[in-house]
Amino acid sequence: MTTLPTRTIGPFTVSAIGLGCMNLSHAYLPRPDAAEGARLLLHALDAGVTFLDTAALYGFGANEELLGRSVMHRRAEFTLASKCVLGGADGKRGIDGSPEAITGTLEDSLRRLGTEHIDLYYMHRLDPNVPIEESVGALARAVEAGKIGAIGLSEMSAATLRRAHAVHPIAAMQTEYSPWTRNPEIAVLDACAELGTGFVAFSPVARGLLAGGVGAEGVPQGDLRGGMPRFQGDNLAHNLAMAARFRAIAEAAGCTMAQLCMAWVLSRRDFIVPIPGTTRIDHLDDLLGTFAHPVPVEALAQVDALFPPNAAAGPRYAREAQTQVDTETWADEPLAS
Repeated sequence: MTTLPTRTIGPFTVSAIGLGCMNLSHAYLPRPDAAEGARLLLHALDAGVTFLDTAALYGFGANEELLGRSVMHRRAEFTLASKCVLGGADGKRGIDGSPEAITGTLEDSLRRLGTEHIDLYYMHRLDPNVPIEESVGALARAVEAGKIGAIGLSEMSAATLRRAHAVHPIAAMQTEYSPWTRNPEIAVLDACAELGTGFVAFSPVARGLLAGGVGAEGVPQGDLRGGMPRFQGDNLAHNLAMAARFRAIAEAAGCTMAQLCMAWVLSRRDFIVPIPGTTRIDHLDDLLGTFAHPVPVEALAQVDALFPPNAAAGPRYAREAQTQVDTETWADEPLAS
């Protein structure tokens, strides 16, 4: 098995690039079959990835089941993360942060994963109808019972992180972070540094756009990104033009677009672990190749200049999804109405 550089997330030492497993069962298209998904997961472990991230939402349980079938015989080789609160029934998303729902979701996740212990268990979203203290209290009891090792939050603000941390130490905050989505820089990264909370960056290649994975034709019908304003009409055209300029920076630096994204995210703070998602082994190898292709600091500075806050055209989420996140927004950030 290959060894990769490591970073620390709470009590865990993990590969400095992890794997977001969502794409294997949920949201993006085309989607691999179960055998292809299993091959990618096993290849990730062989390549030195020691941090796998799933959720009850992904495939409405199918993603956890995929991990349960594919990699749990190698359980000692990786840190396992999953999530609760944001789930679904009949193919529709819903939020329930009540202690009862958290306890029930955790039991279902343990069963699907085929394990008695999940290392890092996140609240996938904040339930505005349940005080964060009550939700974290349920997770703290799960820690005491030995069913989870540490608690995480996802897409929440610095203020919410501090409230949660007052109940129980929060090991990780997971939020979208890439050159075109820099909201964590408003307050969350500083709060994480203050509290000793690790930061897990999802969609670090801008949902594929800054890895060359999206063209002028957009995304396939039924792909989650098709409902996001940044992937629609004039917004997409603007963002693809910026991606072309990003590609030029990568080529001049002697790396791929994906590697430039990874290097940029890793350079921001030493407690950040990006978890790109992919369905292809060659794309995963490209991402992990970041460590073999040091990126000049001048290129990283060029990325900063190309993507100041709000450089991307269009809101990050459509209206309903925007209401489900608690993250800070820039003063002039476009939001779906």
